[in-house]
Amino acid sequence: MKTYGLIGYPLEHSFSGKYFAEKFEKENIKNCEYRLFPIENIQEFDALKKQEIAGLNVTIPYKEQIIPFLDELDQHAEAIGAVNVIQFKNGKTKGFNSDYYGFKDSLLIFLPKEFNSKALILGTGGASKAIKQVLIDLSIPFKVVSRKEGFDFTYEELNSKSEILEDFQLIINTTPLGTYPKVEEKPDLPYKALTENHYLYDLVYNPSETAFIKAGATQGAKTLNGLEMLIGQAEKSWEIWNRS
Repeated sequence: MKTYGLIGYPLEHSFSGKYFAEKFEKENIKNCEYRLFPIENIQEFDALKKQEIAGLNVTIPYKEQIIPFLDELDQHAEAIGAVNVIQFKNGKTKGFNSDYYGFKDSLLIFLPKEFNSKALILGTGGASKAIKQVLIDLSIPFKVVSRKEGFDFTYEELNSKSEILEDFQLIINTTPLGTYPKVEEKPDLPYKALTENHYLYDLVYNPSETAFIKAGATQGAKTLNGLEMLIGQAEKSWEIWNRS
């Protein structure tokens, strides 16, 4: 039996377990299982990797913390500075980032080909790093919004100067705000400044229509949740784990 799985904390509402169970059944993949490993401290990874593991996904809050525990990094993951896939091969662990591929593929479908504006990235965690790299590679200029000082904008600045949003027609939420069960939460933006020219991409996928997406849709903005990105990164994970 090959064991794949997910590390992070907490994992009660993980997408990956159900997705891979359905994938194994639908594609008649035998002798494989996908398990959740909720570890409260990244130090627990050392004990986990001594088990018979075929591959792991990594989620909040360990996408950055996991790096020192790995034997090697893929070039792409090293450039991004975050890992969400671990390959176990010949007794070694190697980190990859499949968020990059899932986000890029879904973004190219979401945006019009003639899109010619800038992006705001909401949040500064591990997920935001993959998003930054995609925007760099697609030549989409971006700024980062954080509750903390030291980044391009704070939410307070955006609310005091809502006209800033005119120049940023793509807004990407990489924070967990609005994730079930705290579905009423959303980033603190001047939503009244949004228009039908704006594109809101929420990496949150549960619920499918977040408070962030609802607020944007009310103003006529185009919206997309994180499900397509999640499916894309999951399939890329499977490909990485099964490379010869």
